Amino acid sequence: QVQLVESGGGLVQAGESLRLSCVASGRTFSSNTMGWFRQVPGKEREFVASMRRWNGVTAYGNSVKGRFTISRDNTKNTMYLQMNSLKPEDTAIYYCAEGSTSDDYINPSSYDYWGQGTQVTVSS
Repeated sequence: QVQLVESGGGLVQAGESLRLSCVASGRTFSSNTMGWFRQVPGKEREFVASMRRWNGVTAYGNSVKGRFTISRDNTKNTMYLQMNSLKPEDTAIYYCAEGSTSDDYINPSSYDYWGQGTQVTVSS
């Protein structure tokens, strides 16, 4: 089992930055891919970013490419999402996830473990 706990969400103005954290515990060595997703009520969960655990290769959703950066600190078992130039349309609940997938990283169903989510609200 893997347990994930997100933090760092909040209310910011458009153009500002936030950094989300996701602390992992448990059998994290069994996961190949770490990811961030976001969801707005009434909409499907949207892929934001991912990182392969074994080689650090990253991928980003088109709506956040160039503004968001996924990273990790293995010594702290922590994954981060640095969000810059935030826009009101970035408002959502952000979730971190881990899974055994290597290729289908944009599909939420490919992930086995999820955090509880952290709210990010961007005002205009």
